[in-house]
Amino acid sequence: MAKILITGGTGLVGTKLTELLIANNHEVVILSRNPKNNNEFKWDVSEHYIDNKAFEGITYIVHLAGAGIADERWTENRKKIIIDSRVKTANLIYDKVKELNIKLKKFISASGSGYYGAITTNKIFKETDDAGNDFLGDVCVQWENAAHQFKKLNIPVTILRTSVVLSKKGGALEKMRTPIVAPLGSGKQYMPWIHIDDLCQMYLKAIDDDFTGVFNAVSPEHHTSTSFSKTLAKSINRPYVGLPVPSFMLKLVFGDMAKILLEGSRISAKKIEKNGYSFRFKTLKKALNNL
Repeated sequence: MAKILITGGTGLVGTKLTELLIANNHEVVILSRNPKNNNEFKWDVSEHYIDNKAFEGITYIVHLAGAGIADERWTENRKKIIIDSRVKTANLIYDKVKELNIKLKKFISASGSGYYGAITTNKIFKETDDAGNDFLGDVCVQWENAAHQFKKLNIPVTILRTSVVLSKKGGALEKMRTPIVAPLGSGKQYMPWIHIDDLCQMYLKAIDDDFTGVFNAVSPEHHTSTSFSKTLAKSINRPYVGLPVPSFMLKLVFGDMAKILLEGSRISAKKIEKNGYSFRFKTLKKALNNL
């Protein structure tokens, strides 16, 4: 049994991961701005504060905190919030771990499949490929650099570059369940995805096994916006319309953020499979039928 500290523990992934860890006999504590339960401890990034009690007996930290990428239009202020909520939080944890001389077995951090940039190309991206030259790429580089600094303390680091997370409640899938299902823009852009159960199992594996390094947390089956929409429509018994939602409309509604809807590439899951992870939901059809 391990004692694990989670940031972002009340979010979509954090809630599900907490349940899974407890079911596997691990103890979980959560950092919260407004602690309500016995396993929650206060932190305040603006005050550079974390309750020291949160670190008692901790052997692993899972860093999931971060403002939603697709929650609001990307104003300059929103872009700063997106970066700071990931980077400053990691920096604060690093400072406290160093100050208190916490002997962690591992620091495990989320990142995004947006690391490779919001582009549509025939290339299938692997973990060794360069970061994209855009906002999402920059976010992920800063996010991952904040995680990698724990190596200075001789703490192993695992990073999961996460794609669109499909879950029963909340997240992207809830927004996709529209009365009529249609592809977006050209419909040719790829949509990397992962079932929330597979993602949480990857975090569990990072804790239970010698699972260190950077990994793409994506399903091995690739889908374009068109093929994803067709599969979704059939799964939820909604009409599919082959006429895509025009790019200009999405840009009008979402501004610069429309890039994450209109562009996307294939991302390889081979590394994580070679390291012993066996997907529960390899196909989109199986994932959607489950959800």
